[in-house]
Amino acid sequence: MEYRVRRTICRNPNAAPSRIRQGSRWLTALATLCAIALPIEVAGQPSLESAPLPAPFSRDTPGAVPPPWEPVKLTDRKKPTLYTLVDDGGIVVLHAKAVAAASGLAQFTVFDIRSAPIVEWRWKVSALIDGADNHVAAKEDAPARLLFAFDGDKSRLPLVERAIFYVTETLSGKELPYALLQYVWANKAPVGAVIEHPYTRRVRMIVVASGADGVGTWQSFSRNVYDDYLLAFGEAPGNLVGIGVLTDADNTGGSAEAWYGDIRFRSGDR
Repeated sequence: MEYRVRRTICRNPNAAPSRIRQGSRWLTALATLCAIALPIEVAGQPSLESAPLPAPFSRDTPGAVPPPWEPVKLTDRKKPTLYTLVDDGGIVVLHAKAVAAASGLAQFTVFDIRSAPIVEWRWKVSALIDGADNHVAAKEDAPARLLFAFDGDKSRLPLVERAIFYVTETLSGKELPYALLQYVWANKAPVGAVIEHPYTRRVRMIVVASGADGVGTWQSFSRNVYDDYLLAFGEAPGNLVGIGVLTDADNTGGSAEAWYGDIRFRSGDR
């Protein structure tokens, strides 16, 4: 299996024509994982057993986050979120701190999500973000997000969406995932709500925590990613090609702090 990662500097969207500026919005929406290129070729349907697993934070020591996790800038204009490993009650976890900032932490993988559709994780946030609203582009922030990038046949998309892919990939120099599924902690949207990203239909958010209930304490989750993708996009997913976390407070100009435990996949009935 061969992989190619292209790391080119994005052009300044302020100097580009309007269609390129529209593409930059798409880049911002997907750029959490766009620094990790898609595979050139994947033979068959790889299973979880043959794929790189999400590296557990608990096996490392406090300090900088080691590979295979990679920091991912959304754009050069955004202040990055600070991610570090810290000790929390004797267990090493990922700590995220964003002050009017937004960047992600991601790991590349390739496997058929049907082989292990259940994802389990835990997280904790210190507070909600004042004024955040995932339905509104100017307020689209969240203290905690878990993200999954998927491959797919872009030729099947409507012409407008294919054009946005083309413009954005030309702008960034990177091949973007077909779709991005996010689990988010929202301010007001009810648990179970599916939210379409304000800039693009290729990013869908599922609310798994909402409001102040549980703030300051660890919360554990178990979700069927295959079923959730079907719910959010109305079609079966392709291969999972990336996993990431994102704590962001750039749009509201506020602050956010979160802690993430290990992310694990397991098999189970779909």
